[in-house]
Amino acid sequence: MPSKLCDSLNLALDPCLTTTQSLTLFTWNYSAGDIFLLSLSLLWALCEYNSSEPISGGGEGSLDRLLPTVNSGLSPRKRTTSQCKSEPPLLRTSKRTIYTAGRPPWYNEHGTQSKEAFIIGLCGGSASGKTTVARKIIEALDVPWVVLLSMDSFYKVLTPEQQVLAASNDYNFDHPDAFDFGLLVPTLRKLKQGKSVKIPVYDFTTHGRQKDWKTVYGASVIIFEGIMSFADKELLKILDMKIFVDTDSDIRLVRRLRRDITERGREIEGVIKQYNKFVKPAFEQYIEPTMRLADIVVPRGGGNMVAIDLIVQHVHSQLEERKLRWDMAALASAHQAQPLPQTLSVLESTPQVRGMHTIIRNKDTSRDEFIFYSKRLMRLLIERALSFLPSQIHIVQTPQGQDYEGQTFHGKRITGVSILRAGETMEPALRAVCKDVRIGKILIQTNQDTGEPELHYLRLPRDISEDHVILMDCTVSTGAAAMMAIRVLLDHDVQEDKILLVSLLMAEMGVHSVAYAFPQVKIITTAVDKKVNALFHIIPGIGNFGDRYFGTDAPPDWSDEEMDEPSY
Repeated sequence: MPSKLCDSLNLALDPCLTTTQSLTLFTWNYSAGDIFLLSLSLLWALCEYNSSEPISGGGEGSLDRLLPTVNSGLSPRKRTTSQCKSEPPLLRTSKRTIYTAGRPPWYNEHGTQSKEAFIIGLCGGSASGKTTVARKIIEALDVPWVVLLSMDSFYKVLTPEQQVLAASNDYNFDHPDAFDFGLLVPTLRKLKQGKSVKIPVYDFTTHGRQKDWKTVYGASVIIFEGIMSFADKELLKILDMKIFVDTDSDIRLVRRLRRDITERGREIEGVIKQYNKFVKPAFEQYIEPTMRLADIVVPRGGGNMVAIDLIVQHVHSQLEERKLRWDMAALASAHQAQPLPQTLSVLESTPQVRGMHTIIRNKDTSRDEFIFYSKRLMRLLIERALSFLPSQIHIVQTPQGQDYEGQTFHGKRITGVSILRAGETMEPALRAVCKDVRIGKILIQTNQDTGEPELHYLRLPRDISEDHVILMDCTVSTGAAAMMAIRVLLDHDVQEDKILLVSLLMAEMGVHSVAYAFPQVKIITTAVDKKVNALFHIIPGIGNFGDRYFGTDAPPDWSDEEMDEPSY
């Protein structure tokens, strides 16, 4: 910025001057077009100076940043997408880390969902501060799993004719018809049910969707924001709470200018043309009338902490009403004295298998021997599991020129999924017998305050819904973690009869729990122990498998199914 312009702008920002006096300072030595542009920039600066909601990146020494570039051709346009508002997947506050790409999926002992997510709908004009309000609600809620979903992701893909209109700022992006409600409504409904969904990534520079969509996996609370959040009847039925962010139109205009010019690479003339032709009329016709549908109206946006505190109090009360305590006792008593299910397959207890169990169960066994014989058992277990995969007759010709009628796998792919951390030790055995097998990982931990299993980390291969999945965990006592992992796979559209749960050691309680909740899942193990003690340890058991394998010390209150803390 020229020094003369900097001096003028700094002088105009003197708090002793009125807005009119400040604008008057710019009438010296500038053309009418320059005065218009500088006036907009000054208004933005004054808004930032006086607002209790600072604009991102503001502060002393940032005046150069406040003036938008008139000729955007001087620098390459930035590629901006609809997903920038939900990144990164971790939002760190002064109180806790909030996971915005995962959730704790609550399910009862029957494997069915016990509560839906709480969905907050945020509506308001363009650049009204909806995302700022959403983030302040997230921080004040102090819950670990929240998903922030932007309606911008659901713009329709433009036809070539519409692309031409958009390039000349003659396409109306602020009309309800610009949004793909046919995709949006079922997507939000699935998220409410706790299922995984794929969210399109909309590119504002090309006005199209990127090839790779983003996978989002429900949450305790889902905040959905957009200018047309209240414009569809079916969408309104999904929302548990409706909030309208009411911000002065002048402030919204300045924010939109700043965003579209500096972030989306557009020219000031086009932005103003689009605002006057589409944005302002659409607000008056479609958006402002929906204010009457809101449960709460938030004036002044993110600076209104009184309104945000009231919202947070209400959401907390709703979450408390929906709260479920994972009942381990219910799991323990649900299937007592019942015969073992037919879906269970136990490795034949040969002298070799029993001898290896004798070694790994012995508390005095060295770590090296424990690892060696555990790996031998894992190899036998995986080989046994593979025999339950579907096969078909396949005829090949031998080197002697004779036909041989054999068998081959009848399916698309085999994928292994390990429940961290102990389940990860079974991956080498699977890789040793399945060439190029794909591997996924799930980390589930028990919340010590609620007793509920919670999903902390998830990485699954693409298109896993078409695969036969071998789910690996070394020990299963109550079955809580295994049930949660199976539920995660089902939420990713894996067919139940294509899931094989393999474990070195299981308690009868865990076998019954998994089989009752998921009767089509095949369960394969090397041994089943009858009892689980008051701390839900398998008796006689094997100890904490992960600690014995990795050489770490188990805490006094360890559980057979508890995992390491996640490392982000």
